[in-house]
Amino acid sequence: MNGYILIRRLRGPAFLLLVGIIALLSQADILSWGKSWPLFLILAGVLLLAERAALAAEGGYPPPAAPYPYPGAVNPNPAGAQQTPAQPGAAIVPAHTDDFGNQQGGGQS
Repeated sequence: MNGYILIRRLRGPAFLLLVGIIALLSQADILSWGKSWPLFLILAGVLLLAERAALAAEGGYPPPAAPYPYPGAVNPNPAGAQQTPAQPGAAIVPAHTDDFGNQQGGGQS
């Protein structure tokens, strides 16, 4: 298992542990719940930095420029294939229409 996934899986338990620590400190009148919100932000930032460091150590951040959007994608333009230009009128919206939806130049019959 790589480090990035390990850190992602430890995110929930880390926040649960922080809640438990804050509960203990609250019972001992050391830290109130209202003043503990910065600790959650700090923990979230530390975890995000650790995830990014793990990705960088594995060579996954920044992601390499992939020729396809996802692994296993089919090449839409194989080597040597010629791209044909779009035919006029082959678009979703017809190229020339009047207000009534008829093709120009072809009156009603």
